[in-house]
Amino acid sequence: MAIFSIQEVFSANGPLAAGIPGYRPREQQIEMAEHIASAMAENRVLVAEAGTGTGKTFAYLVPALLSGGKVIVSTGTKNLQDQLFSRDIPTVRKALGSPVRVALLKGRANYICHYHLERSLDDGRFLSREDAAHVHRISRFLKATKTGDKAECGDVPENSPVWSAVTSTRENCLGQDCPSHKECFVLAARREALTADLVVVNHHLFFADVMLRDEGTAELLPACNTVIFDEAHQLPETASLFFGDNVSTAQMLDLVRDARAEGLASARDCLDLPVLCAAVEKAAKELRLTLPLEPSRFALTQLVARMGFENGIAGLLREIEALAALLETQAQRSEGLENCWRRAGELRAQLHRWQSGADADYVRWGETYTHALQLNATPLVIAKIMQKQMSGHPRAWIFTSATLAVQKDFAHYRAEMGLAEADSAYWDSPFDYARQALLYAPQNLPDPNSHGFAEVVVKTVFPVLEASGGRAFFLCTSLRAMRRTHELLSEYLERAGLDFPLLLQGEGSKNELLERFRRLGNAILVGSQSFWEGVDVRGQALSLVVIDKLPFAPPDDPVLSARIERMKNEGLNAFMDYQLPRAVINIKQGAGRLIRDETDRGVLMICDPRLISKPYGKRIWRSLPPMKRTRELDEVLAFFKNETAEDRR
Repeated sequence: MAIFSIQEVFSANGPLAAGIPGYRPREQQIEMAEHIASAMAENRVLVAEAGTGTGKTFAYLVPALLSGGKVIVSTGTKNLQDQLFSRDIPTVRKALGSPVRVALLKGRANYICHYHLERSLDDGRFLSREDAAHVHRISRFLKATKTGDKAECGDVPENSPVWSAVTSTRENCLGQDCPSHKECFVLAARREALTADLVVVNHHLFFADVMLRDEGTAELLPACNTVIFDEAHQLPETASLFFGDNVSTAQMLDLVRDARAEGLASARDCLDLPVLCAAVEKAAKELRLTLPLEPSRFALTQLVARMGFENGIAGLLREIEALAALLETQAQRSEGLENCWRRAGELRAQLHRWQSGADADYVRWGETYTHALQLNATPLVIAKIMQKQMSGHPRAWIFTSATLAVQKDFAHYRAEMGLAEADSAYWDSPFDYARQALLYAPQNLPDPNSHGFAEVVVKTVFPVLEASGGRAFFLCTSLRAMRRTHELLSEYLERAGLDFPLLLQGEGSKNELLERFRRLGNAILVGSQSFWEGVDVRGQALSLVVIDKLPFAPPDDPVLSARIERMKNEGLNAFMDYQLPRAVINIKQGAGRLIRDETDRGVLMICDPRLISKPYGKRIWRSLPPMKRTRELDEVLAFFKNETAEDRR
């Protein structure tokens, strides 16, 4: 491999220009790459924001591939992880002629488990013919695959319920006792990661496996010279989740399912086992039914106020203890039964810990899903935990995203993540926002918390949608607002006789909806949190992004309200120091969907009057890209008219 400087790699005559069609040097990208290379060479911590279009992926991949050390790159989602591994890294590696070995490592639930697939085929009990067909397709895929990665099995939908029956969890993995231990895809992926120079993971796996040494990859981090977090704005939420503790009724039901299957295979004469499994299943379902069916979050005070909740916890504890005691008597009969005994003991301990927890540094709360209840204990402050995890072996830590700062100030992010000593750097987007985009804050809108706000917003937005010819994302801050907005838009479109396809988050997978949106060319997609970030629609298919309200987290959220209370007790201004910076980062993410390359043009419409009426509104719009601003509908209509005229020329 030829030895290049950063300047040479990114120059107009360099290897990237020679190897990548359409490549153009960007000063911001070169500066960012040099900062990252310097931080890597000196084992420093760097927090870096790079506006959309900077090319931050190549800006960190080039130093990573040239460094000569072991690098872990962690991304926000599995989709981004696959994109990095399958597209971006091969492109840069080929251009540089780099011999660096690269590995992709995902959580164990992404790899088919030989043992559990065989169990499912032997058991043969499926809820539907479709499920049975999916299992047989997976079985055929197993014979051809080298990686066992379920993402490569295109014949079976990602949301098929059979995946949970043919993959392992940390709890039900038999480890070295597994009869298929030598063929295990999880272990093969980990062996590859240990010998690779560059390993691509995602944030969930990084914290579960590497930081918490939860699933046996404790060797990965000590050998690593650099950790690069892309989409680093997601880390506070992910770290809070993994630095906390949780236990769910779904885990109880999974244990019951596995204990029944192991009993049928190895302990048919133990007649009490099905009885006690049924008792745990009944207690878990009854505990879930003490709370409303609609998925929601509950503070501890709300949970204990529910009739039957505390008795439900006590009843589930009693039944899981009885099951654990019985499983202990059967544990020697098979590896599977021994595993179930161990899991029952761990679940009992977790549930007891949550029930009796009194640590002032953690907030206890619950979250309901359609069929499950998860009980959480979440740390109120992650900075000290993060500092402890990052201490020890000297290495570089790079945190980068398009949205980390508030008006170019990183104080909020560094304080929350415990990065007080970190260097920081900021690069504006190379896009010409003043020419390409318009920020529209309409006049005369009511208070966003007033009754009928969604109705007024849709009425105000509709003339803009007509002018844009659809081609819009309508981003809502709640699922309820999303559903109501979709309903109202449907009525408006029908009355106006407009044939703009109307798509709704949840009607299909995120990728399917995006593909339809791009293909249709004049669609309106109504979405909530899923479409605020990680979505890239270039060209004319997207020319309008509407945001209904400023994305403040609901103050009654149990974790947020506990953090607010703690900050108040410490004499801090929770709104200015915590809630506002988080809202700014979220709205920057939503706004970032609009302009994705140099030729895009569009309007960002924010329908929350607080953007103008409240003193803090200025901090929000000053943190957005430098678009031309208006409060006049006529200017918006003229913008779209000019866009149409330009298209004709």
